[in-house]
Amino acid sequence: MQGPPLHQGGATPAPLIWLLAGTADGPPLAAALLGRGWRVRLSVVSTAATRVYAPHPRLELRVGDLADDGAVERELQQHRPRWVVDATHPFALRISERLERVCRRRGQPLERLQRPGLGGCGAASTLELPDLAALADLNLRGERLLLAIGSRQLGQALAASNADAHFARILDRPASLQLALAAGLRDHQLACLRPSGPCGDDGDAGALERALCRRWRISAVLCRAGGGRSEALWRQVCGQLGLRLLLLQRPDGPGGDGLPLQPLLEKLGHP
Repeated sequence: MQGPPLHQGGATPAPLIWLLAGTADGPPLAAALLGRGWRVRLSVVSTAATRVYAPHPRLELRVGDLADDGAVERELQQHRPRWVVDATHPFALRISERLERVCRRRGQPLERLQRPGLGGCGAASTLELPDLAALADLNLRGERLLLAIGSRQLGQALAASNADAHFARILDRPASLQLALAAGLRDHQLACLRPSGPCGDDGDAGALERALCRRWRISAVLCRAGGGRSEALWRQVCGQLGLRLLLLQRPDGPGGDGLPLQPLLEKLGHP
């Protein structure tokens, strides 16, 4: 359901960029666009995500999902942005495909931010998987597998895995818990937590993740190669604890790979 837009400051006549982003890539990109003089309409999924964005008189926030093509159409018709910028998570294919489809149909200029990969840093025992179906080809018997892939794909992962025990770290949202329970996991197999920041409560990045792995006696972790804080943290934790890391490769984005931050800013230019 679409939430009401939250306005920060008075509107100005500057041309508009509609930016769709989360809490990792969004803040620096929004700040860079505002610094160049753009007016930015920022779409985030939850009110909690708005807290990482500094107030600015040319920044307005839209909270809520874009549930169908019609929701995207209405945004474009009402606000008429010069550019649409997709800086959503690399695995958020549904919204990226929706934006690509609607913008192409309307002739609306659209660019995607390409999040850089992390390369081979972190865990020594790392196995890259092209997709979740590849789990079925692995012998995971005897493993206690922690699923750190979000909640939407838990059912598919559980169906493919033959590990002895499964656990999952999910976001502390009702929808995430519902999906995890529907996939067949039980309360004692779940940790419903906010996204980890750069440091834990004691200033130690990965402290919570290490504690989870020790409590559940985890031997392997499945996470996504999103290129962000989550992947970096799980690489670090698996390296520290000597765990096997199964890394789900990011899918191909619609319309190509997008542009890294600086080339993207150069393409968008100034208003």
